[in-house]
Amino acid sequence: MPRTLLQKLEILADAAKYDASCASSGGTRRTSRSGGLGSTDGMGLCHAYTPDGRCVSLLKILLTNFCRYDCAYCVSRRSSTVERARFSVDEVVRLTLDLYRRNCIEGLFLSSGIARSEDDTMADMVRVAKTLRTAHGFRGYIHLKTIPGASATLLTEAGRWADRLSLNVELPSDASLAAYAPEKSAGRIKAGLATTRTLIEDAATARRRGPGVIGKAPPPRFAPAGQSTQIIVGADRADDLTILGTATSLYASYALKRVYYAAFSPTGHPSAGLPQAATPLVREHRLYQADWLLRFYGFALPELAAAAPAGMLDTAIDPKLAWALAERGRFPVDVNRAPRELLLRVPGLGVRAVERILAARRSGGLRLADVARLSGGGVTRARPFIVTADWRPTALLDEAHLRRRLVPAARPVQLDLFG
Repeated sequence: MPRTLLQKLEILADAAKYDASCASSGGTRRTSRSGGLGSTDGMGLCHAYTPDGRCVSLLKILLTNFCRYDCAYCVSRRSSTVERARFSVDEVVRLTLDLYRRNCIEGLFLSSGIARSEDDTMADMVRVAKTLRTAHGFRGYIHLKTIPGASATLLTEAGRWADRLSLNVELPSDASLAAYAPEKSAGRIKAGLATTRTLIEDAATARRRGPGVIGKAPPPRFAPAGQSTQIIVGADRADDLTILGTATSLYASYALKRVYYAAFSPTGHPSAGLPQAATPLVREHRLYQADWLLRFYGFALPELAAAAPAGMLDTAIDPKLAWALAERGRFPVDVNRAPRELLLRVPGLGVRAVERILAARRSGGLRLADVARLSGGGVTRARPFIVTADWRPTALLDEAHLRRRLVPAARPVQLDLFG
């Protein structure tokens, strides 16, 4: 019996929830004198918060969960007993436009199982994006999951219509991928990431140079929000430092905007050899925090290793606090004199707080109350590690129970604000 559109949506939206790499940071707002449908500003029912504070909502679905691959960790693998469904290109287009008009979404995240061939699947996904853009003037955010092994021609067209492209490396090492997804090729995945990076950089260079001829249209845009990837956490035996090492290499090699970490869940995964318990979400959270330290706080991976026994991040406290407790000899630091690089290493002081402190101290010495105001409440963790015009921690750094005193204050917060 044929499935209704609603039944397909229930199946394919549920199947898409395992892919974490769907944030929409970096999207550019499109404007047009002739109008157009959609925007990446505003509110909806399902929200994704971008680093610049915008809130966008995405319809997140698979084109199909039929797949000819049998990756052990994947709920849509060939041997899985899940219900199967497939959208047509027109159904995805109609669903996206209908939900946008109902103010439920502002964009689309589209991935897919590989039912036939890589090129067939990628071609259908490209047709969805192209139809939305050209036939319906859709100006909302579009994120396409590219298919390893798809032709460079299809990747080129995908980037023309999408804001962001992504391709999942899946597991932290080539050896793990070979063990759990032997039909997939780490080389093909890396080749796809490399091709997308080249296309992004070439398009950016061409647009900087301009059309070259007066009146000629500028070169076409290509995935202006860049590309991202995802690593599954806990499906194999890789520790946190191994995962972060892989992420660091991926950032450097493919100029990724984000590496996403997805805690493995055994739901729908009866495969022998996989963990039978779900990976704790706090482990995923600590990896995101450590990722932020490496990219925006000036930390190097060996420094985090000093506070990660056996290669695992401390799940009780955030990685910066764990590092500071292990490196007490570097503290306290004077907030009125310390350089930016050192202030960023103080627990409780995020990037924004440090920028405010640097600006405010030009007008005079900062007191503890000033730091509290500028840090938005981060002073509780910062107190044992800083000196101000009216505060010095004296023996706090030497106190044996300092960790226990600070742990209740080390709670999960927004990743772009945490200290």
